Amino acid sequence: MSRVPELTDAERAELLAAFPDWNEVRDGKAIFRKFEFADFSQAWGFMNRVALIAESQDHHPEWFNVYNKVEITLTTHDAGESGGLSARDAAMAKAIAELA
Repeated sequence: MSRVPELTDAERAELLAAFPDWNEVRDGKAIFRKFEFADFSQAWGFMNRVALIAESQDHHPEWFNVYNKVEITLTTHDAGESGGLSARDAAMAKAIAELA
């Protein structure tokens, strides 16, 4: 399996500064954000839009949905030695921010 370059500490700090609604989790190996919508239909529509972006970027989020709430975790499983944040996650966070 080809490895993806993991973000440096400085790049990770820059990512978090650019997207303050995301929180670092998993000892800096992932970022997490919760979204809340008016109802299930809006949450589902948002998930559909994210899914289309994920397919086009070939980078898929880990997510969880209950009614009007969506939780998204971004990480790159083949980054670094054992997974971590990569430029793919930064691009996905940016695309999601443009939707929300």
